[in-house]
Amino acid sequence: MSVEKFELAPDFSISRIIKGGWQLSSGHSHGIKEDPVDGMFAFAEKGITAFDCADIYTGVEELIGKFLAARKERFGSNDDIKVLTKFVPDYDALAKISKTYVERIVDRSLKRLGKERLDMVQFSWWTYTVPRWVETAYWLKELQQAGKINLISGTNFNSRAVKDMVEAGIPLSTLQVQYSLLDHRPEKGLIKLCAKNNIHLLCYGTVAGGFISEQWLGVAEPSPPFENRSLVKYKLMIDEFGGWDLFQSLLRTLKIIADKHHVSISNVASRYMLDRQQVAGIIIGARTTDHLDENLRLFGLTLDKKDYSSIEVILEQRKGPSGDVFDIERIKDGPHGVIMKYNLNG
Repeated sequence: MSVEKFELAPDFSISRIIKGGWQLSSGHSHGIKEDPVDGMFAFAEKGITAFDCADIYTGVEELIGKFLAARKERFGSNDDIKVLTKFVPDYDALAKISKTYVERIVDRSLKRLGKERLDMVQFSWWTYTVPRWVETAYWLKELQQAGKINLISGTNFNSRAVKDMVEAGIPLSTLQVQYSLLDHRPEKGLIKLCAKNNIHLLCYGTVAGGFISEQWLGVAEPSPPFENRSLVKYKLMIDEFGGWDLFQSLLRTLKIIADKHHVSISNVASRYMLDRQQVAGIIIGARTTDHLDENLRLFGLTLDKKDYSSIEVILEQRKGPSGDVFDIERIKDGPHGVIMKYNLNG
């Protein structure tokens, strides 16, 4: 199955499935027997050549750095591999952030990844109560001009903040946002803004940490404690969407479509998102290669009008989530905010 590619800029193409790195961080990777570097080789061999990570995903940039070094030694080049990392300044550092701080984090990512220039830096900002994100984005632009960064992107910014950066001349290439069958917030204004400014979306949460799968079809509503923060996060999103009963209706509908096309529920959910306006790729947070071949099957899937209509019947019943992109997550003492870790960069 040929993996679809998307050109974000001249000589900068990504696979439309992006291998996520959050699940490989120290807080999520316990109990994994598969060597993560071997897993990266397997993904790349199958055509998944884009890797998402972050400065705050503990240990993940280093793992990708080991993969890049080993792969270059084996094949002589990593020109086809794109590493999409992030710059996530600490919450407590926002008010006093400086260009020196920004450059220190960027230089550390360069060292961890063993690269002379970062392919992409996805910029994040915890709270709009500290209105310095445009100023900080300028420092990233200066580092781009100095040759340390190729593409500048954003993560979890809402429409207003993106508009501020665009009007200030920040060359955003993409935005990484939660966008899925459970979370339609980008459709409230962000997508229109992105289309106007040639910004594309990299979507996480597409399969809701594994909730959108056969595993959860017909299962009673789970209760805490959950295995990891990813499941906590996406169970909260199911609640925002409309609750467990509506979620089960969605899974049943997806199952009918999946059976018709001889694919999985996750394939249908992923294909639906890849077909949305401005979507360049989806991030699959795989800890192992167990579902790699299954994920690739979505590139042979074409949804028809009846499939879309069936899904829309369910989506018309959703309750939320409310607000713009990542707005409810920014409420630090709210249910979505209390599970965050805000100061991981040091």
